[in-house]
Amino acid sequence: MDEADLLPDLLGTERGLVVMMCGLPGSGKSTYARVLERRGYTRLSIDEIVWIWAGRDGAELDPAEYEQLKSTAEQQLWDDLIRLLVAKVPVVIDYSFWSRSTRDRYKAVIESHGCRWELVRLKADLETLRRRLAIRNQRNNANSVTVSDELLERYFATFQEPVGEGERVIFQE
Repeated sequence: MDEADLLPDLLGTERGLVVMMCGLPGSGKSTYARVLERRGYTRLSIDEIVWIWAGRDGAELDPAEYEQLKSTAEQQLWDDLIRLLVAKVPVVIDYSFWSRSTRDRYKAVIESHGCRWELVRLKADLETLRRRLAIRNQRNNANSVTVSDELLERYFATFQEPVGEGERVIFQE
């Protein structure tokens, strides 16, 4: 698939634009975020920060340790985001944004720095996510955090779908 087919409305970069990738594991957030990174966006990823700090898949860690690392990594991402907002650098945040409150918190800070956000919701049915994760779970890198079928079903059931939040929905097959 051609990169222009992935995000046809985001051709090039815009100073102060922050693209918030939103979706469940396996929906294609990192794939799309890397496309934007190649176009000049700075990509921020909690999973990559955790990978660097832990040296392995966070799912291999004790759950409490993993949650602590994720929390600290999000603070690092937040600090990096603020620095990039001040510089008006185009940013893509490779993160699930599964709750409305988290989306609203990020939108507010982006706007408070005079920047603009785009919420890109990658949407896929449960079977598509399962199929993609079966392949992804065999890899071992920062963008392939292992997600069990049980965990995926829990995420699917609790994901707070953005509706009327200015989201752009891209359906995945």
